[in-house]
Amino acid sequence: MTTAEDLFMIAMGPENSVGQGDLSLALAGAELIDLIGAGAVVLDSDRIVPNSPPPLDDRFLGEAAAGLTRQVPYERVEDWLWRRGRDLSAAYQTALEQSGVLTPQRSGRLPIGSKSLKAADTPARRRAADRWNDREPTLTALAAAVGIGEEPSGEGTVLDDEAVTSVVASVHDAVMELEAVRQRRTIENQAFANLWRGP
Repeated sequence: MTTAEDLFMIAMGPENSVGQGDLSLALAGAELIDLIGAGAVVLDSDRIVPNSPPPLDDRFLGEAAAGLTRQVPYERVEDWLWRRGRDLSAAYQTALEQSGVLTPQRSGRLPIGSKSLKAADTPARRRAADRWNDREPTLTALAAAVGIGEEPSGEGTVLDDEAVTSVVASVHDAVMELEAVRQRRTIENQAFANLWRGP
């Protein structure tokens, strides 16, 4: 399992309610962090510079690596999040359903999408839960960016990698930008409705 898969599993917990757009941005950030960890990319300021791609066992990471911009000027992290993140949470949901990690649920609801699903008791779910319970800094920081839990704090939980810190900050900024777009649309829709109602 990857950081993105672990994040998805945490986000679908019954106590959480995460929008697909927010989660998609965070999943794209998680993929980028795993690509950095695998040595597939490095960050040069806010630009994603590809290396020779190492073998990647995960389908989504392979797709992410294949989609990297390999010409100067390289893609900015923020642009990557928006491009790669498009409909990414739905793609992860479908893949996890097909692999049996997500199963139909008789009652309750999944906050992501309209299907009623739950995480099966699999090694994948237990691994995600262990990382979450251990307050693993990267997973905790990405989850906090979409409103799950709190920011990592205290000794031993600070992100000690400058590139990872930069990606997490970009995820925060993108999620805030998405929320600003939502609020602006709500205001515009209300103004339009008022216009139709008249004085």
